[in-house]
Amino acid sequence: MILQALTEHYEALAAQGKIARPGWADAKISFALCLGESGELERVASTKTEQTQGKKTVLAPQKLSLPAPVTRTAGVLSNFLWDNSSYILGVDAKGKPQRSLKCFEACKVLHHQVLDGVDSPGARALLAFLDRWDPAAAAEHPALKEDWEELTGGANLVFRYHGDYLHNDPMIRRAWQRHYDSSGEGPEMVCLVTGQKGPVEVVHPSIKGVAGGQTSGTALVSFNAPAFCSYGRDQSLNAPVSRYAAFAYTAALNCLLADREHLYRVGETTILFWAKSGQPAFQDFFAAMAFGGTACYDAGTLGGMLKSLLEGKPVLYDETRLDPGMDFYILGISPNAARLSVRFFLRNSFGGFLGNVQRHNDRLEIIRPANDSFESIPPWKLVDATVNQNSKDKSPSPVMTGEVLRAILTDTHYPASLLNGVTLRIRADHKVDRTRAAILKAYYLKKPHPDIPKEVLTVSLNPACDTPAYVLGRLFSVYEAIQSAANPGINTTIKDKYFNSAAATPAVIFPILGNLAQKHLKKLKSSNRGLCVFYEKQLGEVASLLDTSFPARMSLPQQGAFQLGYYHQTQDRYQKKEDK
Repeated sequence: MILQALTEHYEALAAQGKIARPGWADAKISFALCLGESGELERVASTKTEQTQGKKTVLAPQKLSLPAPVTRTAGVLSNFLWDNSSYILGVDAKGKPQRSLKCFEACKVLHHQVLDGVDSPGARALLAFLDRWDPAAAAEHPALKEDWEELTGGANLVFRYHGDYLHNDPMIRRAWQRHYDSSGEGPEMVCLVTGQKGPVEVVHPSIKGVAGGQTSGTALVSFNAPAFCSYGRDQSLNAPVSRYAAFAYTAALNCLLADREHLYRVGETTILFWAKSGQPAFQDFFAAMAFGGTACYDAGTLGGMLKSLLEGKPVLYDETRLDPGMDFYILGISPNAARLSVRFFLRNSFGGFLGNVQRHNDRLEIIRPANDSFESIPPWKLVDATVNQNSKDKSPSPVMTGEVLRAILTDTHYPASLLNGVTLRIRADHKVDRTRAAILKAYYLKKPHPDIPKEVLTVSLNPACDTPAYVLGRLFSVYEAIQSAANPGINTTIKDKYFNSAAATPAVIFPILGNLAQKHLKKLKSSNRGLCVFYEKQLGEVASLLDTSFPARMSLPQQGAFQLGYYHQTQDRYQKKEDK
């Protein structure tokens, strides 16, 4: 299903002229070797261009459409018309001259196979260069001296002849296409992706651009050990995919990974999404709604568009008609050594996904502090809330991350690991911020529990709610405020010492807190009588909602109600201060 969807995406992009045809792919090139008519190396020209990376403008390798790269494992295989210095010049900085010579010989053999008999001056010049080039004298060549370190440090090189790239030569392009179409080691079998019979790709092309994956590329489909094989078949013959389909799905996936405007990371999981039509406007709108991405419209206009889409009505976004019934795909992948792990692959209508995301955002909605710039809480903040941000390893569990994202996108229950992670962090640092409170609220709204009724799960303070755990959380917040008012500038409050125990065993702790509060009120009365009266009145209002006795123990959901009561009361106090 994944390969089929990616292949269809490739075909949609190819029809729009946005992606290379089979046998061609984008590659990052740093230098061009300029050849003369007799094949002599005249000079080396930089192909780097100014590119914006963050807030800086830097010189970076230029992307060029070139003959498709080979898939390298441990062997020596050359690309056509481009490669690193080991293959093009027979030298590198790795200190392995014998291997570099083998790489250069492989490059020479390939180019003779493709270009022998081609009636093109550029082809003849290139073959002459390869035949005459002496790797042993490369370091002394005047054209290479200036950029030697960078040239031999892994940069990719191409060829120019008379001011134009050789890969733009029509005769050379036709020769390469013939070679590509006729090559292939695999037998003819029925492709499991297209259903058509044709040559099978034994080793699939590499996937590049996955954060945390190997720079040389990773594999989505791979059979490289006997344990993975069946019926005596080797490598990818165990799941036959045609050469065309293997190229198509990898080209589509690499194209998605290269599109940084529509790529998001949550923990170690990279999230990709696309519409069946291949129109980027669908990605733009979904990114804005699900991940807080930038959009070309203001929030009010986007909200109106979303309302129409959720009602099943198409809208016009950046001159593109967004159909809520359009097939939409979301893929979550993470690196695993030289391979990719698929965390989830989801298919739904565009409007269906938007509806699931909107219901999730509605559940998350909670009173927002003034210093919080996020209109809605993005998924990465949810999983980060389970991790100690002061620890050396700040990466959330990839399994939990995948489960959280799947729950958001499919409108199912959030994983218990999310709730447990947040609860542990609250116990560790006694902090209930917007994200943690929102997680508690959303989790129990989606999975109701009798110990934490809906009256607790509100956006802001519910002064009428008399659920004991919720009221106790409010009362704790008032006690903390009284202590801070009586002792301005205090660094350590009752929250640091008593928050966890007050939530778990209120009958033991709250009498202690009540006595402390009376002492703090007495101190406050002498310095600010008006404020003392205010807090006494507030204490009376909150305490009136409680029975005469405190609960001996509170369950995990009740502790969640306590934490929400504390958060609501605290934020209500801050809101009133800002209003003043």
